[in-house]
Amino acid sequence: MLPWLGPAGQRSYLVTDESGDSYLSQLADEMEAVQLGAGEAVLGHAAEMLSDHKVEAWELRFLGHRLCEALRDALRVAESRGGRLSAPADDGADEPDDSPPCREGDPA
Repeated sequence: MLPWLGPAGQRSYLVTDESGDSYLSQLADEMEAVQLGAGEAVLGHAAEMLSDHKVEAWELRFLGHRLCEALRDALRVAESRGGRLSAPADDGADEPDDSPPCREGDPA
């Protein structure tokens, strides 16, 4: 699945050989990197804006729209990459995670 929508808003798929070295494959990989980088930048702005108590409502709405776009792109990238992965070996990933929840400012 390509990291952008087709002209009518539908998902777009690329049929390629196993090497994945075609121009369009490389362009899609670069676009995924740009989308994820933009998402990181928006998230950084969000943390700053949400800590500022003087932010206007329209600014928060604008931020919300950008966060939705970034999340939509990240989910499309994750779905695309997940579709390219083979079934994982049993590594205990189904076991419950006992680690404490992540909070803003905690290392990832």
